[in-house]
Amino acid sequence: MNDLSTMDYAAVVWFALTTAGFTLLVDYSPLGEKTVTAVMAEHRHRWMRMMLCRDMRMVDTSIQGSLLSSVAFFASTSILLVGGLLAALGSTDQAVRVAAELPLAIPTSRAVWELKVLLLVAIFIYAFFKFAWSYRLLTYCSILIGSAPLTPSSEAEAEAFASRAARVNTAAANHFNRGLRAYFFALAALGWFVHPIAFMVGTTWVIWILYRREFRSRSYYSLKEGETDTQDTDPSQARTGQ
Repeated sequence: MNDLSTMDYAAVVWFALTTAGFTLLVDYSPLGEKTVTAVMAEHRHRWMRMMLCRDMRMVDTSIQGSLLSSVAFFASTSILLVGGLLAALGSTDQAVRVAAELPLAIPTSRAVWELKVLLLVAIFIYAFFKFAWSYRLLTYCSILIGSAPLTPSSEAEAEAFASRAARVNTAAANHFNRGLRAYFFALAALGWFVHPIAFMVGTTWVIWILYRREFRSRSYYSLKEGETDTQDTDPSQARTGQ
């Protein structure tokens, strides 16, 4: 740790504060209700309500299959990245020499280089756990879709089932989003291999991009405009065409 400069410490603290702060803002504060993730939660609830209206639910199982495939891809990629980074620790001396030749790069000791690699390893391990749990939750949701009643006995039963399935699906999406967010943070951490200032600039840039996509993106406004009241969808009426 003595090999770390004051600028290194400042960059790491900035990274920790901004990433943790953004996560708290999006996932745990009242402002989280105004994100694209929250809007999609409403659409997922509506999806489960409409699923109860369909006699043939191949569309729903197909959507679930595509979601599972995406999550499985990122989970397996995370493991490969962790393995590659751990293997890279075996050639640290050569990597340090190559990095020293980069423009704006500063001299780096072996210990600091390994610390930077281990930061990336930690980020991708975190991402793997998020993707793996998201995959598990999606399998739970698939089972719920398979066990959905063909003809709900009442509106209350239909609403209760749709809410339960939507909550599980939304929880899976939230974990998937956190895993993807970790990938963005890993891109910011790559800047540390060049210079601590590049690390801080990259972190700020990534946070800005994530903020725009959650709160100010075109997709957010498009999805917001397309929201409908899920309470207005009656499975019994939709089934009979009323």
